[in-house]
Amino acid sequence: MMIEKNIYFYSEGSKLQGTLYYPDDIGTNETRPAIIPNSGYQGFNEFYPKMFAKKMTEVGYICLGFDYRGFADSEGEYGKVLIEQQVEDIHNAITFLQFQEEVDQNSIGLIGWGMGAANVILTAANNTNISATAALNGFYHGERWLKSIHSYKEWVQILETVKADRVHRVFQGESQLADPFIHYPLDPATKEYVEKELASVYGFGQQTTLQFTESIIDLNVERVVKELAPRPLFVGHGEDNLLHPYEEALALYESAAAPKSLFTVKGKHNDFMYSDHPEFKALCTHLFAFFQEAFEKSASPIRKETV
Repeated sequence: MMIEKNIYFYSEGSKLQGTLYYPDDIGTNETRPAIIPNSGYQGFNEFYPKMFAKKMTEVGYICLGFDYRGFADSEGEYGKVLIEQQVEDIHNAITFLQFQEEVDQNSIGLIGWGMGAANVILTAANNTNISATAALNGFYHGERWLKSIHSYKEWVQILETVKADRVHRVFQGESQLADPFIHYPLDPATKEYVEKELASVYGFGQQTTLQFTESIIDLNVERVVKELAPRPLFVGHGEDNLLHPYEEALALYESAAAPKSLFTVKGKHNDFMYSDHPEFKALCTHLFAFFQEAFEKSASPIRKETV
């Protein structure tokens, strides 16, 4: 059983709630490598970050999970979801983690799920304190991705809506709230999973500002992914993912510099996201091997000191 410690830190003035997850065998005066698993769109620490933390603490890592600003009990403007702000939150989470005495400051990794996959690449590209980055089931070029899941007519309507919302922000002072999936439609398999597993999570499904769509359109992490090198990148993706097509992973992998690895999950977007699912276990096994190698190269493998 991992040890959980509720914490908070500030991100650009907003108080964010989170949890430090420790391996149950951690000793006094001992430091361990650490990983920050980050949730995707409409995700929370209580779900995917905690799920990854359970697996990563089993093999000896400390983990930090947190709720982005504006979600759950973290402070921040209700419904305002901007990729650039979530990246700021991750940067500040890294700073907080570095000041934890149990953490090996030279061995910190990031895991990003869904939209969080783009977030962690943007973070690592500008934060040399990160030793390794894992991007899972994400999209990496916002305009290309939105076009791939919408008809041309829908795409034109999206652009008109975004333009109108910018005018509204200029003259009314705020972006308009809308259904969180108005421009982020879930495919049938993902929708079924969300309704079964995520809909009951505290804070899930709140309305989101239309400015979020503009933030997606502006996203292009393929322009910066090479900045991660020589630090390694792990790209994991479901081969039958209809929400974020597999081609997104291939495009990111092609744009990245070595060292890099591509792992194909035999699944869709999140149909395998159960702690006891064979594909999730296999993914975590590969993640552990990836981080272990990266941390060893940073001269900070998992180590146990005499208590």
